[in-house]
Amino acid sequence: MEIDLTGKVALITGSSRGIGRGCALEMARAGADITLNYRQDAQGAYSVAEEVRAIGRDVLVVQADVANRAAVDQMVTETVGRFGHLDVVVCNAYYSKRLPFLELPTEEMKRCLDVTLCGSFHAAQSSARQMVAQGKGGSMVFISSLFAFVPYPTSLPYNTAKAGLDHMAATIANELTSHRIRVNTIQPGWTDTPGERQFTNEEEIREGAKKMPFGRLATIEEMGRAATFLCSDAASYITGATLKVDGAMSLGPDWPGTRPGSV
Repeated sequence: MEIDLTGKVALITGSSRGIGRGCALEMARAGADITLNYRQDAQGAYSVAEEVRAIGRDVLVVQADVANRAAVDQMVTETVGRFGHLDVVVCNAYYSKRLPFLELPTEEMKRCLDVTLCGSFHAAQSSARQMVAQGKGGSMVFISSLFAFVPYPTSLPYNTAKAGLDHMAATIANELTSHRIRVNTIQPGWTDTPGERQFTNEEEIREGAKKMPFGRLATIEEMGRAATFLCSDAASYITGATLKVDGAMSLGPDWPGTRPGSV
């Protein structure tokens, strides 16, 4: 079956760059109209919007901090006001701060959980309520991480949030089956995104990529295509699943990054 989202409306949180951008563009290529969400990077969001329009799809750009429930509810309201319905949500927005556990400020832990875990909850619940009211089912994808099960050092808040997100997504999937709303999770491997540059310089990325099983990092397009598949009718019997899109990264006994200084 062709991967087709024609007639669908997709809301993607954190879609001004990185994996969120990849999801927005691939879903637009599959025929969906898009709501782009950003918190700070307006320039990036409007740049992605121009790319979506160039593909031939309609697009709405909404500034919202997903940690703010009222802002998320308003974003869903604006989406439905613009397009008339909402069919797909990708919970992608995150916050990460890498520090050793002994040096980690409480506020950094809280901010990561507020955005990465609770922000995904807000986007999922608000969107699901709209989908239930429409009575035509829907699809959700949560963007998780291999760090949900790999205890990567200096990344306690992010690791914890992603582990919780995986179980949250599975529970939501279980509860929404009667509404025919499918809920799945993607665990990306090391992906070439602007966010990686917060923690790793270009030389480290270049050298680390050589150690990957495929000899390179994943691309945002590959993540976007995986999310598009899961949200399409081609995946109509898939829910509660976790899809690793990591190029065999998690299969190795000592893939780069499991210990400090190993990249």
